[in-house]
Amino acid sequence: MTGAWAPRERLVHVLFVLQLVSMGAMEMSGPFWPVHLRALTGSDALFGFAGVAVYVGPMLGIVLTSTFWGRVGDCHGHQLMMIRALLGLALTQLALAHAADVWSILALRFLQGACAGYIAPAQAYGVGITAPERRARLFAYLQVATNVGSLAGAVAGGAILDNASFYWINVTAALLCGLCAAAVALWLPRQPQAVPGAGAGRVAAPVTASAPQPSVLPGLLLVLGLLLVSRTITQTPFALYVHETFGVDNWLTGLCYGLQALGFVLSAALWARYFERRAQADVLRRMTWVAAGCVALTAAAAGTGTFALFAALHLAWGVLLGATTPVLMALVSKAAGTLRQGHVLGIAQSVTQFSSIAGIALGGLLMQRVGLQYTYGWVALAYGLAVVAMLAIRRASARQPLGGNLHVR
Repeated sequence: MTGAWAPRERLVHVLFVLQLVSMGAMEMSGPFWPVHLRALTGSDALFGFAGVAVYVGPMLGIVLTSTFWGRVGDCHGHQLMMIRALLGLALTQLALAHAADVWSILALRFLQGACAGYIAPAQAYGVGITAPERRARLFAYLQVATNVGSLAGAVAGGAILDNASFYWINVTAALLCGLCAAAVALWLPRQPQAVPGAGAGRVAAPVTASAPQPSVLPGLLLVLGLLLVSRTITQTPFALYVHETFGVDNWLTGLCYGLQALGFVLSAALWARYFERRAQADVLRRMTWVAAGCVALTAAAAGTGTFALFAALHLAWGVLLGATTPVLMALVSKAAGTLRQGHVLGIAQSVTQFSSIAGIALGGLLMQRVGLQYTYGWVALAYGLAVVAMLAIRRASARQPLGGNLHVR
């Protein structure tokens, strides 16, 4: 059966598999870039710079180009943008396999982010084949694919590195991304609204009719950004904090780190179902309580000296995080209407990448200037700012109603 005749549900499952495989392919090299870069340079200063830039470079590329690619997708189709992004990933990974110096690697990593940016067109394409009331579930489903793919990719990359060289990690990733590009071209229709039974008018028109006022969108993006900054502050100091505070083995540190992702995977779909039939004002009110819960959990983590409790708090934190990004992305998508999905989701992708960069940089700066012991206190404070922002948006929306539910008919 060709993609043009597949049910919409099957197309969403195809998107899930493609995102899992492609993101897993990229994460095969993710944890091991410092190992590779250390072998290419004898300068501690250059290694310190490159160790950060190799991760920030792709994010910066996405920040600068995601909105542009989103506009192109709105004009020419998001399926083409998915193929373009996957081919960009494949070609840059192949080039990285042959890069022999640090500066070439950093340039290619930036180019990778600028030319790729797969997630935003995949989300925009998914919106076009998903009923409005299931949109939060779609974003949760795709983010679960990203998390599972990241975990599987890191394990696969480590296995390759144990038995071969870093070259084969990049070559394998390039091959997987190329296969994903071919799968998009063969299995996903260019115009998803043409799928029999999809009812394009029934899916698209109500979103435009009930779209929130334009002033709501900046507030939603602000909250999304603040929550991601709060989440990523611990990225840089996490392992050092756990070692210094609890003195546990490395495998326990890795386990604790993974518990947050596990909590997200377990809860994201459940949170999406919980929120999808609620009025948007009610969603923001309940999301304020979720953010307040993050304040409480991270404040408790800051004060505990027991590793088992700290790990349990990380798992609970991950469970709450499953309610944040997917649901907020669904609200952002609804605010975009039907004709600007690629553009607005591209902006949202730029916001998420910029916020991640800011959170990682802020965490590293606070670690150096203030001290490791205060890390989770700063996280709690950042979540508190997100709570204040949500309260301000709710007050503004009380004067200018958001209009409509996540469940729209």
